[in-house]
Amino acid sequence: MLNDESVLIPFDTSPLPDGPWLIFAPHPDDETFGMGGSILKAKNEGIDVHVVILTDGSLGGDQINLVETRKRETEKVSKILGINSLSFWGETDRALVNNHIITKKACQAILETNPAAVYFPGPLEVHPDHRTTALIVWKALQQMGSKNICPEPISYEISVQNPINMLINISDQIETKQKAMDLYVSQNGQNNYSELVLALDKGRTFSLPQEVKFAEGFFRYQSKDLDLSFREMTKLVIDLYL
Repeated sequence: MLNDESVLIPFDTSPLPDGPWLIFAPHPDDETFGMGGSILKAKNEGIDVHVVILTDGSLGGDQINLVETRKRETEKVSKILGINSLSFWGETDRALVNNHIITKKACQAILETNPAAVYFPGPLEVHPDHRTTALIVWKALQQMGSKNICPEPISYEISVQNPINMLINISDQIETKQKAMDLYVSQNGQNNYSELVLALDKGRTFSLPQEVKFAEGFFRYQSKDLDLSFREMTKLVIDLYL
């Protein structure tokens, strides 16, 4: 017998995880497209949110001064979302590498912000920078755990559906999330990202009560999961489907 749907997807929404939050985003805009509604909700609930943008986003179009443009866009969006601190690491777009140097930087960011929850992209994201970010953060969390620093690991969706076990109702935040997404003019000129993200957020209400109009999906890991590699953990999650 295969697992029932309730093992694979929530049938109700959850309250926000405890803060402060530290969000690792591969590119300038992923924090908003992925979990902008939840960030807005966190602001309303007085949860501090810190964001690290790993790459410079330099391959997101042919615009002159694109790196600086995307940085300015993110800074404007951060004011709408109520982000408390914003860091740009400037790694080369589409060349993000999982090595000890960047893992050390991720560990330092965790030490400096002392978060209760750390967010990173889900394992089934298509873009290689998204998946590499997840590997970097997972390794950093493993190293922090050896020092008895144990924030909750949580993955979020950006461009595609990933395995999830938590849904956040963002129906009241969706209008402001739309306004924030629209500020990423350089990227919206490349594709209809806002429309696609709204469709993803709408699709995440499939298992929810009708009054929930939009939701964002997450996977909350347990501290013991960090005993496994990210590859091993992902395989365990996928095996739930089979």
